[in-house]
Amino acid sequence: MTILAPPPGQESARRSHRAGPAADPRWARPALWAILLLATALYAWNLTSITGNTFYDAAVYSGTKSWKAFFFGALDSGSFITVDKPPFALWVMGLSARVFGYGTWQLTLPMVAAGTGSVALLYRQVKRDFGAVAGTVSALVLALTPITVAITRDTNPDPILVLLMMLGAAALMKAVRNGKLGPLVWSAVAIGFAFNTKMMQAYVVLPAFFLVYLWAANVSLGRRLRNLAVATVALVVSSAWWMVIVDLIPASSRPYIGGSTDNTVWDLVIGYNGFGRIFGASSSVGSQGNGASFGGSSGLYRMFNEIMGGQISWLIPFAAIALVGSLVLRGRAPRTDPKRAALMLWGGWFVLHFLTFSLAEGTFHPYYVTAMAPGIAALAGAGGVLLYRAFRDGSAAVGVPPVERSRDWGRAWVLPSAIAAGTAWAVVLLQRVSGSGTVYTVAETVVAAAGIASVLGLLVSRFTGRHRLMGFAALAAIVALLAGPAAYSVSAATSSTNGTNPTAGPSTGGGMGGGGGGTGGAPSGTKSGTKPSGSAPTGTRPPGSGSAPSASSGATESGSASGARQAGGGMGGGSQVSSEMITYLKKHQDGATWLLAVSTDQTASSIILESGQPVISMGGWSGSDNAMTLAKLKSLVKSGKLHYIIISSDGGQGTDTAIATWVKAHGTAVKSSAYSSGSTSSTSSTSTGLYRLDASDVS
Repeated sequence: MTILAPPPGQESARRSHRAGPAADPRWARPALWAILLLATALYAWNLTSITGNTFYDAAVYSGTKSWKAFFFGALDSGSFITVDKPPFALWVMGLSARVFGYGTWQLTLPMVAAGTGSVALLYRQVKRDFGAVAGTVSALVLALTPITVAITRDTNPDPILVLLMMLGAAALMKAVRNGKLGPLVWSAVAIGFAFNTKMMQAYVVLPAFFLVYLWAANVSLGRRLRNLAVATVALVVSSAWWMVIVDLIPASSRPYIGGSTDNTVWDLVIGYNGFGRIFGASSSVGSQGNGASFGGSSGLYRMFNEIMGGQISWLIPFAAIALVGSLVLRGRAPRTDPKRAALMLWGGWFVLHFLTFSLAEGTFHPYYVTAMAPGIAALAGAGGVLLYRAFRDGSAAVGVPPVERSRDWGRAWVLPSAIAAGTAWAVVLLQRVSGSGTVYTVAETVVAAAGIASVLGLLVSRFTGRHRLMGFAALAAIVALLAGPAAYSVSAATSSTNGTNPTAGPSTGGGMGGGGGGTGGAPSGTKSGTKPSGSAPTGTRPPGSGSAPSASSGATESGSASGARQAGGGMGGGSQVSSEMITYLKKHQDGATWLLAVSTDQTASSIILESGQPVISMGGWSGSDNAMTLAKLKSLVKSGKLHYIIISSDGGQGTDTAIATWVKAHGTAVKSSAYSSGSTSSTSSTSTGLYRLDASDVS
């Protein structure tokens, strides 16, 4: 039988899929697939054991039970209050859960896909302008960024945010090259969806986007200004549509907007998730702003401190030198030079995030800085290749005029200096955790040896003309710069992750981290907006499938000894009721919409996941939201939608005084003996803080 050969075009397409375009080196596509496989392995290792952030997990679960809760991003399926973020990431996880069922891997799978997709997208963007080597190095750096590994193994929205921002960057660069309006509009739309993931954080890159297009787009100035105006309209529409719809709906017909001071999304944008993050408690816009930080004090050193250093700063010295050196090398290029435009984009991405995160005085978690990682990775790959080429070309500066030779020799010192700086900083970071395990001691030795070998190899090749040493020196530099992050990343992938505040690597004595991260030194009991690192109560098991981990026999709202501060030294965040109480409440729910009303989101979310029933959070995340008023409580009780409430007196996270006074005066205290076999009838009737309310109790 004759076997027909495929048509030439089909064979070419098959080769392109396996080995990449014909212009690429044969090793390029296999190297990319290996990096993507590595990234997927790090992000998805032991996927079913990932706890996730129970705050968002509960909202996703509620969205699988109610399309109304799904649209608004409500914490509970009864849609009493929303989470303090827009719902796009919840929608992505919720659709996965609706298709595949609710569970650990169903929620984390979209995050793993987003993380791996970001690595692939960065490779494509950097390779287009700087070649396969630069793209490969950039992709590897991003895949091995420790905080990126940690947060991608979680259900926080940041991996979705980063992917959307990178899609915006890809579309922007396409618009810069071809001068067309369409890609620029799509860039704006991508950032708009990123806004509907984490609000104002998505806009950090916008100054760089505007500057790059205005400077480098391959069209006239008038066309550039017109296109930017149209793209701005697209940005506003794609950012504001959900906010406008929600704020136009009467408050009585939708959930309370968690984190806001006036029950509007607009206040959430400019307050709690806007100026409050930058200026902290001193912000006059939005009283939910606060000064709590889990990443150390604000200032230019924040990214290098003991909490943050091992998470993100490994390649910052190298990337900074590479950025400056590369811009100098492209200094005489035409205005529309795509390489310089790309350097401006990634340099702006890095600098803007660095300044924002370093100087922010409001709530700051280490995992926020995963958004800075693509800028660092792109500069490491693109800048490193440009510096290497300048070094290589300068080493052949024989027979050129003395002035030109002097300039080339001056440039030749930039690459060794960048490698030396990066190596020295990596050694410092590893010395901070040298007592945390053999792997970090070995990594320190490898980093130092490889860094020295790289610098010496470059210098020897420079002065002796042995150019073969350059390739060896380049490989040694990659080892020196990535051995430390790799050790931290493997730690994040193979150890338990704190779902609320994930970090990578060993304890450094500060912050509230998971995955081996530090557990001391973070603020505790802070009133507004500080998410705790208490142990996650049920992870993403199917709600109602197991007992609550708290061993207490009664209610222990945030702050009591038996469950609220079980781990991490933060605010309350463990399970605050016993499994017996949940069983009792479900048995006596009597047709009510909500199983229970409690003070805070962290209490409500754990009970939602444990019981599978909607639970009211009266005060939002911090307990200070005005979501529940006495009039609203009376209405819910009178209509039979709510029967039970837990009264808490835990300072800033306690129940509203007026509500607590009325409930104690009109409700019936439930003794712990009613549901706990381990309690006696002599238990104080108010010791549990649980009260029953019926329509007859409302005057």
